[in-house]
Amino acid sequence: MAVELDHTFTTAKPIDESFATILDLERVVPCVEGGSVIEKTGPDSVKAEIKVKMGAVGMKFTGTVEILEQDAAAHRAVMSVKSREAGGQGHASANVVFELSDGGGMIHTNAQITGKAASMGEGVVVGVLDALITDFTRKLGEL
Repeated sequence: MAVELDHTFTTAKPIDESFATILDLERVVPCVEGGSVIEKTGPDSVKAEIKVKMGAVGMKFTGTVEILEQDAAAHRAVMSVKSREAGGQGHASANVVFELSDGGGMIHTNAQITGKAASMGEGVVVGVLDALITDFTRKLGEL
């Protein structure tokens, strides 16, 4: 199942400081509800996990978060998230594009979900992802 979402966020921080924060995966990943960094695997990548509740079902996904592109002049970054459901056959992957401007920015998420999570239906998946990203943008604005 493919899901595309757009969110905006606001911050009082200077744009260069916000851009540096987005590139700091060890600070950004825990801003996702249920997300945590397991280990840093490179200068622009971490092994991470997220615990997600979809309806009455709790799932844990483990995988990698990597910065694929970063353009400091344009204040634009692209992250890749690739994960596998623990104890299941499901996968969740996403490309996340951050485009910053003075006072905040925009986040475009293009996600692919398979397995048990996808079988719950598009409405549930979109609702959970939208809530996760909305919460994430609030926390990101506070970093």
